[in-house]
Amino acid sequence: MTVIEPPVDVKKHAVWEDVLALLIGSFLMSWGMYLLNAIDGVTGGLAGVAFLTSYVSGWQLGVVYFLINVPFYWLAVRRMGWAFTLKTLSAVALISVGVGLHPHFIDVAGIDPMYAAIFAGLAVGTGMIVLFRHGASAGGFGILAQYLQKTRGWRAGYVQLALDIVVIGASVALVEPWILVCSVVGGVLLNLVVAINHRPGRYFG
Repeated sequence: MTVIEPPVDVKKHAVWEDVLALLIGSFLMSWGMYLLNAIDGVTGGLAGVAFLTSYVSGWQLGVVYFLINVPFYWLAVRRMGWAFTLKTLSAVALISVGVGLHPHFIDVAGIDPMYAAIFAGLAVGTGMIVLFRHGASAGGFGILAQYLQKTRGWRAGYVQLALDIVVIGASVALVEPWILVCSVVGGVLLNLVVAINHRPGRYFG
């Protein structure tokens, strides 16, 4: 017996919903990145490149994260449009500022590395979903993942996971073994959140 799905009433988000989503998603992502930075951990994607660059150069993570995303806006403008690009630029700026603000409000110096990595992975993954569903991304490889999902139908979570594996593999020389294990666990959880909750055709708005 064939089940006929009812028509989907596609309604775009209101402007205020997009603005609120950018704030929420960016907050969650910056919180997760702050936790990882506190344990000298690493994540995948371009954020992971920013972590490694920050550790080597001594520059603030937020500054590195913002600057390293700049070249990817060209792809965003050409392939995803100005609305997506401006939302993504806003999100990256908010994340960059947020990473530097969290230490002024909470001290996580004594946090357990595995707990921090798990919490960070879930927070960053959830933040990415919020941004994705409102026509934005966290920049960098997220732009590429969104583009490939839109044009090729490849799940953004799986694309992100493949890129994450490459970046985390490059972290072996800079991150302590146990911290690297914790970071990998957090990275797997992050990508599971994205892969499970962000599938082509399952979300409208």
